[in-house]
Amino acid sequence: MSAFRARDAASDPGHGSRRRAWAELLAGRVKRQKSGPEGEQKVRESAVRLLRSHLNLGDLVLEVEGPPHKQLCLSRLIDDDGPVAHTDLSSSLIGSALRDQAAQLGVPAAVLSSQVVASGLVRVCEADAGPPPKVLLTPDQRKKLSSLFEIAQKLLAQSMFSRLSFCQELRKVQNSLLLEAVWRLHVQNIVSLQELLESHADSQAMVAWLSRDLRLLCEQTEAPCQHADVARAMLADFVQMLVLRGFQKNVDGRGTVEPEWMSQVAVAVLDRMLASALEALAAGIQEGSIAHKAVSCWFGVFSGHVYRSIISTESPKRFFCHTLTQILTHKPVLKVSDAVQMQREWSFARTPPLLSGLYRRLFVILSPEELVGHLQEVLETQEVNWQHVLSCVSTLVICLPDAQQLVNGWVSRLLAHAFESGDLDSMVLAFLVARQAALEGPAAFPSYAAWFQATFGSTRGFHSCSKKALVFLFKFLSDLVPFEGPRYLQVHILHPPLVPSKYRALLTDYVALARTRLADLKVSIENMGLYEDLSSTGDVTEPHCQTSQDVEKAITVFEHTGKIPAAVLEASIFRRSYYLSHFLPALLTPRELPRVPDSRAALIESLRRADKIPPSLYSTYRQACSTVGEKKPEDVASRRELEPSCTEEPLGLLTTALQELRASVTDPTQHDALLAQMAVISERLHSALGLGEDDSDIEGAPVQLSVRAPKLQPWEQRVVDLLLTSFCQNLMAASSVAPPDRQGPWAAHFVRTLCRRRLLPALLSRLCQLLRHQGPSLSASHVVGLAALAVHLGESRSALPEVHVGPPTPARGLPVPELFDILLPCRTQESSALCLKFCTAAISYSLCKFSSQSRDILYSCLSPGLIKKFQFLVFRWFSETRDPPSWEDPASSPWRPLCLPSVDWQRAALCLWKQRTLRELLKQEGLHLTYRDWLQLELEIQPEVDSLSDTERFVHGLPPVRFLPALTSPGFLPCQEGKKEPVFWPADPQDPFLAHP
Repeated sequence: MSAFRARDAASDPGHGSRRRAWAELLAGRVKRQKSGPEGEQKVRESAVRLLRSHLNLGDLVLEVEGPPHKQLCLSRLIDDDGPVAHTDLSSSLIGSALRDQAAQLGVPAAVLSSQVVASGLVRVCEADAGPPPKVLLTPDQRKKLSSLFEIAQKLLAQSMFSRLSFCQELRKVQNSLLLEAVWRLHVQNIVSLQELLESHADSQAMVAWLSRDLRLLCEQTEAPCQHADVARAMLADFVQMLVLRGFQKNVDGRGTVEPEWMSQVAVAVLDRMLASALEALAAGIQEGSIAHKAVSCWFGVFSGHVYRSIISTESPKRFFCHTLTQILTHKPVLKVSDAVQMQREWSFARTPPLLSGLYRRLFVILSPEELVGHLQEVLETQEVNWQHVLSCVSTLVICLPDAQQLVNGWVSRLLAHAFESGDLDSMVLAFLVARQAALEGPAAFPSYAAWFQATFGSTRGFHSCSKKALVFLFKFLSDLVPFEGPRYLQVHILHPPLVPSKYRALLTDYVALARTRLADLKVSIENMGLYEDLSSTGDVTEPHCQTSQDVEKAITVFEHTGKIPAAVLEASIFRRSYYLSHFLPALLTPRELPRVPDSRAALIESLRRADKIPPSLYSTYRQACSTVGEKKPEDVASRRELEPSCTEEPLGLLTTALQELRASVTDPTQHDALLAQMAVISERLHSALGLGEDDSDIEGAPVQLSVRAPKLQPWEQRVVDLLLTSFCQNLMAASSVAPPDRQGPWAAHFVRTLCRRRLLPALLSRLCQLLRHQGPSLSASHVVGLAALAVHLGESRSALPEVHVGPPTPARGLPVPELFDILLPCRTQESSALCLKFCTAAISYSLCKFSSQSRDILYSCLSPGLIKKFQFLVFRWFSETRDPPSWEDPASSPWRPLCLPSVDWQRAALCLWKQRTLRELLKQEGLHLTYRDWLQLELEIQPEVDSLSDTERFVHGLPPVRFLPALTSPGFLPCQEGKKEPVFWPADPQDPFLAHP
């Protein structure tokens, strides 16, 4: 009792010489109470309450009779090496001391024990208190707590520990506790986290304390320290407990229902953590900062491994759905008009990676149909944050398989409901979702121009059922006009909805309103470029920027057709403002005229003869050209040095994005990460091309290609080489891990990203340079990579325009797969060798990539001409192929020999030839090498024998006499030694692409 007497004396500095006993103190109180047994009991209870409320547990000493004059002190048990060091003291002795003390105080021993342990816990937590705030223990504190918890566990075993009293004591000193200490109570089975929460009467104080400490825990989890694993374990346990308490209806098998307030506390803590993370992202936290690491740590709790110990998936699923709802409805301050104007800034590539990563984690537990249904439900019932909604749509389009069909179905249902019921909200949502999906490029969704035309440009549109539907559509479009960007207005004007003639006034009124809005924005329909891309959703290009592209396009078309392009003639009549003010001045830029007129000069002369250039303007142009020709060469050189070059920064960003793709490519399980990275590449590609907008439409006018002398701008070649090099390297890296059929969809998405309207001509021109003119310089990895690229171009053939190639090839348009027949001639030994390698790689890749799919895909991906050339060359080069085939081991893959560091092309070709799948494929009509095909290829190899008589024999299906020995000569080579094909494009051994095998 010395601790109580000392406290009493210290509290009364002016005490006299005589100390009053406890009996006297109580006697005075008793005199004022009513006599009788009930009064005595009340006095006793009041005294006990008074003592307990003023008990200084920090100074309490357990006084027990031990060996010679020794005292057992709790602080010694904690500060020393624990109870084990006191071998002379047993747990029964500790319990005996507490029982004696409780008897003297008149309180239960379990209550006193709980108070003593709680006091010791607080003492340990406060031992290293001070700024900055902490939630983790130091090694010394962990050591002391280990001793204290051993004492508590022994008291529990002796039924001398009250969990309820212990929780009540901790509630009083809640702000002094370290979160790790609370967690260790849970781990050591002394007091569970649930019991601590249930004992707390003030739920708001509990929510504030737990939220604050969890934020600190997230910050310290990501900080470099030796106990990060402890912090991660703590966070996982707390999240599991909160998810179970907040989102599981039945806690145990007895069907015990979780108290409502308990669920509210758990949900409130989780909501507060999410809200603080979203607010931090909205504030623009820097990568690598403490706040960024804390947000990343909290978003990491949505990974699947955190919930492995939870048997049922219903609780995590409810939690994920609730979280998605909270994200979509977080601070809904933006209006629909804001979304219409700003949604371009919310594409996937511009969404903070932490937020898009959180979306992807939430998508994992929901099926695509459930996800769309949940989005629809939230949008119908609550006010939403449009930035989060549309960034979520972008992530859905990028990261979910078959997202295009999913979104198309959703948009169609929204439009159907909107026109049936006149629901404006559904109409707004349909347009916003379609536009947002179109922002992600052709690999994810059609362009807005293509979608709008497909939806409203025919009699099958939702608007064509009645006048009421037409009025509803045009009223909606008219209401959007004040907020629309110029690109969308141009789409609506140039690709308007199909309207019956009797309702033409509705369209006319809208077009007039849209033109007025464009005039206010200082954008003129008349000044649009000849080949301007309406599928883009970016800013409208300045007329002088678009004009230079129109001029180059017109010159390219003129080179291949020899005629003035139809777009130029139409502009000279119907769009004279743009033609006279922009196009002609750009075309007639003064320069030093070449001695032999080039394509530009020929186009100008053709326009002059057609009276499409005013005489005064042409005369001024000729005079200016004469003045330029008189300048000194050094002046011209210095002027060229001042010409702007391709910006290095966008090219560097594109290079970085391509390098980051490699990790996803080599791991087929990272499907979502791969698609996300492709979206970033798509975003950075248009910046590297210098377009300033998302040039996404791959449909349109045919591509003009000069086979004899393909041309690219230097900046175009740099961008295309980066993409081709990345594709080849990624293909070889992925093939070292898995065969093509188990590499995921990365290659198809990569190629679709290349098929942009303004990139595709440059890509095909570069392929022409590499395959037709520099083929012998290509390494094995180049050939294999470009062959796989050709296969995926064939896969997308339905969406690609035709290619018009220049002489000496046919003037008709060719599908892209058939272009490779022209790029791979068999005239010389070197070109035949390249053709055989390319065909072997392309056929092997397609057979392996689409082994489990229908043969129709093989027919579309491969040109029949390449398959026939392969048959022709293996017959000519390898005599063993003329014998009856011996089937290859079914387990043997024709792709395997192509993945070796040093490719044995003969082995690879023979391995492919022996494949049963190929032999069955060759039986199909149009793919088997006929005698006429053989003779035609012989004519290509030996043009000197193409005499009149042989031609006549060929027309009648008879073999030329001179070719007959070649059919049976084993190992006959396609050309004489030393004979070379005429090269119209110089093969450059220093070509940048060739430097990256």
